[in-house]
Amino acid sequence: MDARQLEYFLAIVEHGGFSKAAAALHVAQPSLSQSMANLEADLGVALFHRVGRGVVLSEAGAELLGPSRRVMRDMAAVRDTAASLSGVRRGTVEVASMPSPGIEPLTTLIHRFAELHPGVTVSTQAAFTPEDVVSLVRTGACELGLLGSAEPLTAAGADVLPIEEQPFVVVAAPDGTLQDDVPVRPCDLAGHKLIASRPGSLMRTIVDEVTAAGTGTEIVTVVDHRTSILPLVLTGVGAAVLPSSWTRLARRCGAVVAPVESTTRLHVTMISLPAHLTPAARSFRRLTDSYTHRRDC
Repeated sequence: MDARQLEYFLAIVEHGGFSKAAAALHVAQPSLSQSMANLEADLGVALFHRVGRGVVLSEAGAELLGPSRRVMRDMAAVRDTAASLSGVRRGTVEVASMPSPGIEPLTTLIHRFAELHPGVTVSTQAAFTPEDVVSLVRTGACELGLLGSAEPLTAAGADVLPIEEQPFVVVAAPDGTLQDDVPVRPCDLAGHKLIASRPGSLMRTIVDEVTAAGTGTEIVTVVDHRTSILPLVLTGVGAAVLPSSWTRLARRCGAVVAPVESTTRLHVTMISLPAHLTPAARSFRRLTDSYTHRRDC
Protein backbone atom coordinates (compact mmCIF):
# COMPACT_ATOMS: atom_id res chain seq x y z
CA MET A 1 0.00 0.00 0.00
CA ASP A 2 1.33 3.42 -0.91
CA ALA A 3 0.19 7.03 -0.86
CA ARG A 4 -0.82 7.03 -4.52
CA GLN A 5 -3.20 4.13 -3.95
CA LEU A 6 -4.81 6.02 -1.08
CA GLU A 7 -5.07 9.12 -3.27
CA TYR A 8 -6.80 7.06 -5.95
CA PHE A 9 -9.11 5.46 -3.37
CA LEU A 10 -10.21 8.86 -2.03
CA ALA A 11 -10.70 10.23 -5.54
CA ILE A 12 -13.06 7.36 -6.42
CA VAL A 13 -15.07 8.08 -3.27
CA GLU A 14 -15.15 11.84 -3.91
CA HIS A 15 -16.15 11.56 -7.57
CA GLY A 16 -18.49 8.61 -7.17
CA GLY A 17 -16.86 6.22 -9.60
CA PHE A 18 -13.74 5.08 -11.42
CA SER A 19 -14.22 6.94 -14.70
CA LYS A 20 -14.79 10.36 -13.12
CA ALA A 21 -11.92 9.79 -10.70
CA ALA A 22 -9.57 8.82 -13.54
CA ALA A 23 -10.51 11.96 -15.44
CA ALA A 24 -9.95 14.16 -12.37
CA LEU A 25 -6.58 12.52 -11.66
CA HIS A 26 -5.54 12.59 -15.34
CA VAL A 27 -4.73 8.87 -15.35
CA ALA A 28 -6.00 6.04 -17.53
CA GLN A 29 -8.96 4.20 -16.04
CA PRO A 30 -7.33 0.75 -16.46
CA SER A 31 -4.36 2.00 -14.43
CA LEU A 32 -6.69 3.30 -11.73
CA SER A 33 -8.63 0.02 -11.65
CA GLN A 34 -5.44 -2.03 -11.42
CA SER A 35 -4.13 0.15 -8.60
CA MET A 36 -7.35 -0.43 -6.63
CA ALA A 37 -7.24 -4.16 -7.35
CA ASN A 38 -3.68 -4.26 -5.98
CA LEU A 39 -4.73 -2.30 -2.89
CA GLU A 40 -7.66 -4.61 -2.23
CA ALA A 41 -5.35 -7.62 -2.66
CA ASP A 42 -2.81 -6.17 -0.22
CA LEU A 43 -5.53 -5.50 2.36
CA GLY A 44 -7.41 -8.71 1.76
CA VAL A 45 -10.79 -6.96 1.58
CA ALA A 46 -13.03 -5.43 -1.07
CA LEU A 47 -13.22 -1.67 -0.79
CA PHE A 48 -16.08 -1.16 -3.25
CA HIS A 49 -19.19 -2.97 -4.39
CA ARG A 50 -19.79 -2.69 -8.12
CA VAL A 51 -23.41 -1.65 -8.77
CA GLY A 52 -24.21 -1.38 -12.47
CA ARG A 53 -21.74 1.14 -13.86
CA GLY A 54 -21.14 2.71 -10.47
CA VAL A 55 -19.58 1.75 -7.16
CA VAL A 56 -20.49 2.09 -3.50
CA LEU A 57 -18.19 1.77 -0.52
CA SER A 58 -18.06 -1.58 1.20
CA GLU A 59 -18.05 -1.76 4.98
CA ALA A 60 -14.27 -2.16 4.89
CA GLY A 61 -13.97 0.79 2.51
CA ALA A 62 -15.98 2.98 4.87
CA GLU A 63 -13.66 2.03 7.73
CA LEU A 64 -10.60 2.92 5.63
CA LEU A 65 -11.98 6.32 4.64
CA GLY A 66 -11.05 8.25 7.79
CA PRO A 67 -7.53 6.85 8.19
CA SER A 68 -6.83 7.44 4.48
CA ARG A 69 -7.84 11.06 4.74
CA ARG A 70 -5.62 11.52 7.78
CA VAL A 71 -2.63 9.89 6.05
CA MET A 72 -2.98 12.16 3.02
CA ARG A 73 -3.42 15.20 5.23
CA ASP A 74 -0.36 14.27 7.28
CA MET A 75 1.69 13.86 4.12
CA ALA A 76 0.57 17.28 2.93
CA ALA A 77 1.58 18.68 6.32
CA VAL A 78 5.04 17.14 5.94
CA ARG A 79 5.44 18.80 2.55
CA ASP A 80 4.22 22.14 3.92
CA THR A 81 6.54 21.91 6.93
CA ALA A 82 9.51 21.04 4.76
CA ALA A 83 8.76 24.02 2.54
CA SER A 84 8.45 26.39 5.47
CA LEU A 85 10.38 25.45 8.60
CA SER A 86 10.03 28.87 10.18
CA GLY A 87 6.30 28.72 10.81
CA VAL A 88 2.88 27.94 9.38
CA ARG A 89 3.03 29.57 5.96
CA ARG A 90 1.34 27.06 3.69
CA GLY A 91 -1.42 24.49 3.77
CA THR A 92 -5.17 24.24 4.20
CA VAL A 93 -7.35 24.16 7.30
CA GLU A 94 -10.57 22.21 6.74
CA VAL A 95 -13.42 23.33 9.01
CA ALA A 96 -16.96 21.93 9.15
CA SER A 97 -19.38 24.59 10.34
CA MET A 98 -23.07 25.03 11.05
CA PRO A 99 -24.67 28.21 9.62
CA SER A 100 -24.92 30.49 12.66
CA PRO A 101 -21.45 29.77 14.12
CA GLY A 102 -20.30 30.11 10.51
CA ILE A 103 -21.17 33.80 10.73
CA GLU A 104 -19.67 34.35 14.16
CA PRO A 105 -17.26 33.42 15.57
CA LEU A 106 -15.97 31.89 12.30
CA THR A 107 -15.78 35.23 10.46
CA THR A 108 -13.64 36.76 13.21
CA LEU A 109 -11.49 33.64 13.51
CA ILE A 110 -10.78 33.47 9.77
CA HIS A 111 -10.01 37.20 9.67
CA ARG A 112 -7.47 36.90 12.48
CA PHE A 113 -6.02 33.68 11.08
CA ALA A 114 -5.58 35.22 7.62
CA GLU A 115 -3.63 38.09 9.15
CA LEU A 116 -1.31 35.66 10.95
CA HIS A 117 -1.00 33.11 8.14
CA PRO A 118 -1.78 34.76 4.79
CA GLY A 119 -0.47 31.78 2.81
CA VAL A 120 -2.83 29.26 4.42
CA THR A 121 -6.28 28.56 2.98
CA VAL A 122 -9.28 28.02 5.25
CA SER A 123 -11.72 25.64 3.56
CA THR A 124 -15.17 25.41 5.14
CA GLN A 125 -17.73 22.66 4.63
CA ALA A 126 -21.40 23.21 5.41
CA ALA A 127 -23.14 21.12 8.07
CA PHE A 128 -26.62 21.62 9.46
CA THR A 129 -26.70 19.65 12.72
CA PRO A 130 -24.19 18.98 15.52
CA GLU A 131 -24.25 15.32 14.48
CA ASP A 132 -23.22 16.30 10.94
CA VAL A 133 -20.24 18.26 12.27
CA VAL A 134 -19.10 15.48 14.59
CA SER A 135 -19.37 12.93 11.77
CA LEU A 136 -17.30 15.06 9.38
CA VAL A 137 -14.55 15.33 11.99
CA ARG A 138 -14.64 11.67 13.02
CA THR A 139 -14.43 10.45 9.40
CA GLY A 140 -11.51 12.76 8.67
CA ALA A 141 -13.38 14.86 6.10
CA CYS A 142 -12.54 17.93 8.20
CA GLU A 143 -9.97 18.49 10.91
CA LEU A 144 -12.01 20.99 12.91
CA GLY A 145 -15.74 21.32 13.51
CA LEU A 146 -17.67 24.39 14.63
CA LEU A 147 -21.19 23.79 15.88
CA GLY A 148 -24.04 25.19 17.94
CA SER A 149 -26.15 23.04 20.23
CA ALA A 150 -28.93 23.41 22.79
CA GLU A 151 -26.75 21.88 25.52
CA PRO A 152 -22.98 21.76 26.09
CA LEU A 153 -21.48 19.20 23.72
CA THR A 154 -19.96 15.91 24.80
CA ALA A 155 -18.18 13.67 22.28
CA ALA A 156 -16.26 10.62 23.42
CA GLY A 157 -12.69 10.45 22.15
CA ALA A 158 -12.70 14.01 20.81
CA ASP A 159 -11.25 17.30 22.02
CA VAL A 160 -14.13 19.65 22.81
CA LEU A 161 -13.47 23.39 23.14
CA PRO A 162 -16.46 25.45 24.40
CA ILE A 163 -16.25 28.88 22.77
CA GLU A 164 -19.25 30.97 23.78
CA GLU A 165 -22.97 30.99 24.49
CA GLN A 166 -25.10 33.03 22.09
CA PRO A 167 -28.47 34.42 23.20
CA PHE A 168 -31.29 34.77 20.68
CA VAL A 169 -32.61 37.85 18.91
CA VAL A 170 -35.55 38.73 16.69
CA VAL A 171 -34.55 40.17 13.32
CA ALA A 172 -37.25 42.21 11.58
CA ALA A 173 -37.77 44.74 8.80
CA PRO A 174 -37.25 48.36 9.92
CA ASP A 175 -40.81 49.53 9.25
CA GLY A 176 -42.56 47.23 11.74
CA THR A 177 -43.57 47.44 15.40
CA LEU A 178 -40.35 45.96 16.81
CA GLN A 179 -37.70 48.44 17.88
CA ASP A 180 -33.96 48.01 17.55
CA ASP A 181 -32.18 46.91 20.73
CA VAL A 182 -35.41 46.92 22.76
CA PRO A 183 -35.81 43.51 24.47
CA VAL A 184 -38.91 41.48 23.64
CA ARG A 185 -40.55 38.51 25.31
CA PRO A 186 -41.74 35.60 23.20
CA CYS A 187 -45.32 36.68 23.86
CA ASP A 188 -44.54 40.08 22.29
CA LEU A 189 -44.36 38.31 18.93
CA ALA A 190 -48.14 37.77 19.04
CA GLY A 191 -49.66 38.34 15.62
CA HIS A 192 -46.32 38.45 13.80
CA LYS A 193 -45.48 36.42 10.74
CA LEU A 194 -42.34 34.38 11.28
CA ILE A 195 -39.70 32.80 9.07
CA ALA A 196 -38.51 29.49 10.50
CA SER A 197 -36.02 26.73 9.86
CA ARG A 198 -36.92 23.05 9.62
CA PRO A 199 -38.03 21.23 12.79
CA GLY A 200 -35.15 20.02 14.92
CA SER A 201 -33.17 23.25 15.28
CA LEU A 202 -33.05 25.31 18.45
CA MET A 203 -34.37 28.33 16.56
CA ARG A 204 -37.38 26.34 15.41
CA THR A 205 -38.04 25.19 18.97
CA ILE A 206 -38.37 28.81 20.11
CA VAL A 207 -40.67 29.64 17.19
CA ASP A 208 -42.83 26.57 17.88
CA GLU A 209 -43.20 27.61 21.51
CA VAL A 210 -44.44 31.03 20.40
CA THR A 211 -46.93 29.68 17.86
CA ALA A 212 -48.17 26.98 20.25
CA ALA A 213 -49.23 29.66 22.76
CA GLY A 214 -52.19 30.55 20.52
CA THR A 215 -51.21 34.20 20.11
CA GLY A 216 -52.07 34.43 16.42
CA THR A 217 -48.44 34.16 15.39
CA GLU A 218 -47.94 32.07 12.26
CA ILE A 219 -45.04 30.57 10.33
CA VAL A 220 -45.24 31.88 6.78
CA THR A 221 -41.99 30.47 5.38
CA VAL A 222 -39.81 27.47 6.24
CA VAL A 223 -36.26 27.51 4.87
CA ASP A 224 -33.44 24.98 4.71
CA HIS A 225 -30.71 27.49 3.94
CA ARG A 226 -30.21 30.08 6.67
CA THR A 227 -28.68 32.46 4.13
CA SER A 228 -32.21 32.94 2.76
CA ILE A 229 -33.56 34.27 6.05
CA LEU A 230 -32.14 37.80 6.09
CA PRO A 231 -33.22 38.67 2.52
CA LEU A 232 -36.72 37.40 3.33
CA VAL A 233 -36.83 39.53 6.47
CA LEU A 234 -35.69 42.65 4.62
CA THR A 235 -38.36 42.22 1.94
CA GLY A 236 -41.05 42.14 4.62
CA VAL A 237 -42.01 38.47 4.43
CA GLY A 238 -41.72 38.12 8.20
CA ALA A 239 -39.49 38.29 11.26
CA ALA A 240 -37.02 35.60 12.31
CA VAL A 241 -35.60 34.30 15.57
CA LEU A 242 -31.82 33.87 15.19
CA PRO A 243 -28.73 33.51 17.38
CA SER A 244 -27.03 36.78 18.25
CA SER A 245 -24.21 35.94 15.80
CA TRP A 246 -26.44 37.48 13.12
CA THR A 247 -26.74 40.85 14.88
CA ARG A 248 -23.93 42.81 13.25
CA LEU A 249 -24.70 41.59 9.73
CA ALA A 250 -28.45 42.20 10.13
CA ARG A 251 -27.96 45.77 11.34
CA ARG A 252 -25.52 46.54 8.54
CA CYS A 253 -28.23 45.45 6.13
CA GLY A 254 -30.74 47.79 7.76
CA ALA A 255 -32.75 45.29 9.81
CA VAL A 256 -34.05 45.81 13.34
CA VAL A 257 -32.51 43.49 15.95
CA ALA A 258 -34.27 43.02 19.28
CA PRO A 259 -32.90 40.75 22.06
CA VAL A 260 -35.24 37.97 23.17
CA GLU A 261 -35.84 37.68 26.91
CA SER A 262 -35.17 33.97 27.25
CA THR A 263 -32.80 31.67 29.10
CA THR A 264 -32.24 29.64 25.94
CA ARG A 265 -28.69 29.86 24.63
CA LEU A 266 -26.84 28.41 21.64
CA HIS A 267 -23.71 26.66 22.92
CA VAL A 268 -20.96 27.21 20.35
CA THR A 269 -18.20 24.61 20.40
CA MET A 270 -15.15 23.58 18.40
CA ILE A 271 -14.42 19.87 18.10
CA SER A 272 -11.33 18.06 16.82
CA LEU A 273 -9.66 14.69 17.19
CA PRO A 274 -6.78 14.58 19.68
CA ALA A 275 -4.30 13.44 17.01
CA HIS A 276 -3.58 14.01 13.33
CA LEU A 277 -4.01 17.80 13.33
CA THR A 278 -1.83 19.50 10.75
CA PRO A 279 0.31 22.47 11.87
CA ALA A 280 -2.18 24.86 10.25
CA ALA A 281 -5.15 23.25 12.04
CA ARG A 282 -3.30 23.32 15.37
CA SER A 283 -2.64 27.02 14.86
CA PHE A 284 -6.32 27.66 14.05
CA ARG A 285 -7.40 25.79 17.18
CA ARG A 286 -4.93 27.75 19.34
CA LEU A 287 -6.33 30.96 17.88
CA THR A 288 -9.85 29.80 18.79
CA ASP A 289 -8.70 29.06 22.33
CA SER A 290 -7.22 32.56 22.67
CA TYR A 291 -10.44 34.06 21.25
CA THR A 292 -12.37 32.25 23.98
CA HIS A 293 -10.05 33.45 26.73
CA ARG A 294 -10.26 37.07 25.55
CA ARG A 295 -14.05 36.92 25.69
CA ASP A 296 -13.88 35.54 29.22
CA CYS A 297 -11.59 38.32 30.43
